[in-house]
Amino acid sequence: MIERLVLAARDLVKEFPTPRGVLQILKGVSLELAAGEALSIMGPSGGGKSTLLFLLGALDTPSSGAVELEGVNPFALSEKELARFRNEKVGFVFQDHCLLPQCSVLENVLAPTLVAPPADYRPRAEKLLARVGLSERLTHRPPELSGGEKQRVAIARALIRAPRLLLCDEPTGNLDADNAEAVASLLLDLHERDHTILIVVTHSPELADRFPRRMKLQSGKLEPRS
Repeated sequence: MIERLVLAARDLVKEFPTPRGVLQILKGVSLELAAGEALSIMGPSGGGKSTLLFLLGALDTPSSGAVELEGVNPFALSEKELARFRNEKVGFVFQDHCLLPQCSVLENVLAPTLVAPPADYRPRAEKLLARVGLSERLTHRPPELSGGEKQRVAIARALIRAPRLLLCDEPTGNLDADNAEAVASLLLDLHERDHTILIVVTHSPELADRFPRRMKLQSGKLEPRS
């Protein structure tokens, strides 16, 4: 039973125009999660998993339906307010780590704070990098890191503003088996400690099966997965 609703998506529809007519990717997706819940979503390629994450994280707008995070409808905000909302409330981890190659590990983790109110985020960044096992890599740049290390930097960066919602799009997709297992364990451990909402979309049954809630997105509909 959900004690305190934090994330709610209701009847989300996403459509794209094509030369052959309207293509409907999501067909009335609804979802409710509270703080501390973790959910994995599986489904075929092109089935709308990333699209759903983008809507939940307010990176894209639905054709119809609603999203609320802590009672706020992000699509009712001004462009400036929406940017601040995403920066404060939502963390993203992508399959491609999207690190800035010219910046150090520490600078990459601090990047989301550049648009934040003045504050010293360095101690938090260093603490996060210690938690992901990269205390000795603060001054290294991404080309000097392994794939698993790059993804751990990306996770630390996603958590720097202490978001309520962490969205991960194929976070282990580019990693070998050992690094994939390590990153999955790290995500779940950090989630448990920080009591965030964690949603991961993945093609990996091994990753998906580690989550207490499991769903599948198929034919535009979100359904429970055993």
